[in-house]
Amino acid sequence: MTLPEPSGNNAVRPKIAGPGDVSLRALAEQALARTAGAPLVPGNRITLLRDATENFPAWLSALARAQRSILLETYIFADDPVGNRFATALIEAAGRGVQVRLLQDWFGARGEGRKHFGRLKDAGVEVRWFNPFRFESPFSCLRRDHRKSLVVDGRIGFVTGLCIAERWEGDPARGMAPWRDTGVELEGPAVADLAQAFAGTWGAAGQPMQAAEVPRRDDIPICGDVALRIIATEPSTTGVLRLDQFIAAVARRTLWLTDAYFIGLPSYVQALRSAAMDGVDVRLLVPGVSDLGLVKRLGAAGYRPLLESGIRVFEWNGPMLHAKTAVADGRWSRVGSTNLNMASWMGNWELDVAVEDTTFAREMELSFESDLRNATEIVLGQPRSRATASLGTRRPSRRRGKEGSAVATAGAIRIGNTVGAALGGQRMLGPAESNLLLLPAFALMAAAMLGVLWPRLVFFPFVVAFAWLGITLLIHAVKIRRTRSRNEPRPVEPSMS
Repeated sequence: MTLPEPSGNNAVRPKIAGPGDVSLRALAEQALARTAGAPLVPGNRITLLRDATENFPAWLSALARAQRSILLETYIFADDPVGNRFATALIEAAGRGVQVRLLQDWFGARGEGRKHFGRLKDAGVEVRWFNPFRFESPFSCLRRDHRKSLVVDGRIGFVTGLCIAERWEGDPARGMAPWRDTGVELEGPAVADLAQAFAGTWGAAGQPMQAAEVPRRDDIPICGDVALRIIATEPSTTGVLRLDQFIAAVARRTLWLTDAYFIGLPSYVQALRSAAMDGVDVRLLVPGVSDLGLVKRLGAAGYRPLLESGIRVFEWNGPMLHAKTAVADGRWSRVGSTNLNMASWMGNWELDVAVEDTTFAREMELSFESDLRNATEIVLGQPRSRATASLGTRRPSRRRGKEGSAVATAGAIRIGNTVGAALGGQRMLGPAESNLLLLPAFALMAAAMLGVLWPRLVFFPFVVAFAWLGITLLIHAVKIRRTRSRNEPRPVEPSMS
């Protein structure tokens, strides 16, 4: 499944001789290139990193060796022992004269503590908040910078699903098992694409970086023989969604998926079902318990159509499975921050690495098989029984569910689709979807009762909401008119000479 890329520096180009010599493979290669929206960059070295025990030491080692620049983009940077360990490493780097930039998502920082950001700023680290709440755009904060990446000296990069927080590392002394998660370490020309992705979101949060500060692929020496794509998606671009659906369509033998917050779109679920019914070994590994229980229940409500088509579904027995990975046919793999739900595919800024290499794919397969040894398979018609892993008795903290709360939009869409189907009769609903109708049913009946008993209690929130929306629309209209008036050309007075 190594499919060449038609454009980009150091990018592999499809070899098409002419209009009369267009092979099916060349067309498939071109389709994948356009689907991913990212060039295939050869000449890289990649290392698979499992959990905090492998990711955090590698990150800290790279930070300690930094000489020129550090670009760190994260969704959660907690003020806890792990976060303070990384804060100290960044402060020490800044003290050595390294230019350190930290981009922290505003929503992801809620409830995680912020004192360490003051220390970082005082030490010379440039800290920016991505997409903070704004009165005039009250719903824009639902779109998050969910990327997790680190680029050091423009030469070494990391792409991961891990955030910088203690729960990823765990604490056996307190009975806290670490979260299961996956990342990669990169060296080679593709690191330039990581730096470019960071520069894009950094510029969206303030003054852009200078062009000379962002490395180019030609500036970075070849470090290996791995070809990969850096897929940096933005809201509404759906690059990873298109890629996931494409891979589901072309997989011939295996498609093994791991996802933390699975709420599949009907189109993607159908792609998986079609692959399974065509003989592809499709497996899905999801959390047994989650830091966001509603999202977990919404995902579980969609198990039946998967199982009925032959897809094997497994639930992780530990406290939380947070990885977002895929491996297909022993040739193609994906690791990064994108979950299999609407919020990640269409609503957030996400970052993934798609690797086209058999050796790395085999590592991914072995890692997946290892995870299945600590998972329970869901079988139709059989009650669930879950073996509890040692250290796995402590459930994920709901108070610290910010990582999961970013996908609540996907859950709302799932409920909305189910309600629409029930009211409009567009499709038959499955037994598992009955639970999705209970919440809106009780909520609507409760609102009706409140409206009868206390009309003002129901009326007042609507007045406030309508007034707020009206003011925000007025603000946007004024801004647009002012911008247009500044950009309109002024009429030229006729010359009197």
